[in-house]
Amino acid sequence: MVDSFAKHKMSAGESIKLYPATSKQAVEASFVPNGKISPLVRRSVEPVGPFFLAHARRQRHGRTFSEDERLEVKDEKKEEVKEESEDEEEDPEMLRADPKEWKQQDHYAVLGLSKYRYKATLEQIKKAHLKKVLKHHPDKKAATGNINDDSFFKCIQKANEILTDPTKRRQYDSVDENAEVEAPESTTEENFFELWTPVFDSEARFSKKQPVPGLGTIESSRPEVEKFYNFWYNFDSWRTFEYLDKDIPDDGESRDNKRYQEKKNRSERQKNKARDNARLRQLVDTALASDPRIKLFKQQEKAAKEARKWERDAGAREAAAAAQKKKEEEERRATEEAASKAAASAESKKAKEDKKKAQKRDKKIVKNALKDFNYFSETDVPSPIQVDTVLKDTDALMAKLGDGELTTLAADISAQKDAGGAAVKGVFDKYAKLFIERGSLNASEIVFFGK
Repeated sequence: MVDSFAKHKMSAGESIKLYPATSKQAVEASFVPNGKISPLVRRSVEPVGPFFLAHARRQRHGRTFSEDERLEVKDEKKEEVKEESEDEEEDPEMLRADPKEWKQQDHYAVLGLSKYRYKATLEQIKKAHLKKVLKHHPDKKAATGNINDDSFFKCIQKANEILTDPTKRRQYDSVDENAEVEAPESTTEENFFELWTPVFDSEARFSKKQPVPGLGTIESSRPEVEKFYNFWYNFDSWRTFEYLDKDIPDDGESRDNKRYQEKKNRSERQKNKARDNARLRQLVDTALASDPRIKLFKQQEKAAKEARKWERDAGAREAAAAAQKKKEEEERRATEEAASKAAASAESKKAKEDKKKAQKRDKKIVKNALKDFNYFSETDVPSPIQVDTVLKDTDALMAKLGDGELTTLAADISAQKDAGGAAVKGVFDKYAKLFIERGSLNASEIVFFGK
């Protein structure tokens, strides 16, 4: 029996063959090398880009590859935790909220989740609730002297109760106005998709059918655009309005009262649903009317019809071209006129708003002057009669102010403010006498000023 074998050295593509040891010499004698192994060459490799930074970091800190990778992953996780732990700034007005008025409160803002709203996960809600509890717990506030200050803590608990209950949260999300995106008043071909996409994305959260087709781009095909608008015109919304229901009377009340309130709530929900459907349809109508793709499709359809007509009526080509040119010119003029009217309307609207703001500012100056000088009282604390008399006289004066006189009155008050209360009162006296002299105000209508 042969107890040893020798391997034949292989050339490229040749399979392994085994030979008995007795033929080893013959095999070696027949072997002919076809080439030589090239000598080894030592080359230096330098890392570049992020690999160079990683190399430099390892060299600086004396780390191995695995150690450096582990520490970097740990630092990234710390950074993520840091970003998640950033607290939302609390509105001082919200901290004074009455827990009994919980239906009027923004529960996401109470838990510091305003930027997430209906997109917030249950885990995020639980973490946010825990943070708020640790921060606003009555026991913690008691240590600072606020023994009975647990109103906002009750708001936190109510917000957590609603947002962690799927049914209650769905009811609240149904009427969450802070999550809505207002439809733009006007758009251009350039900003149409930028302004309308967030609107439809916001409304899509109420759809029973998912996924909701997107608005698309200017390059969307006609079937895609038609599919989008068909979906929204047949929108099936799960939106409910139970959250707005009036409270049902307690068990001690009569059944008739309960049934009446339940019936009233159902009726109000149906009305709200109908109003919301009408609002959504109006929104889709507005988007459709300003969609540049619809205009493009109409233009393409119109061009196709004209092309067919052009081929059909070869003899009327010149007349058709002239008519088309005239029509385009008229459209251009109409567009320019419409743009001019729109600009004039916007300028007029801005002027009215500026005037309204100026009047509001001037009225505030007049009212603040009364407060700053204690309603011209000779004592430190004006009596209610004094305050009421001065306010009535001021209202009577301001009601008779003509165009531009409110601005003049505010300017005169501001100019005399540093001179003291007597000087400011003199301004009111001057206007009171002026109105009495020109007959726009009776002396009996003024009690304090102009005397």
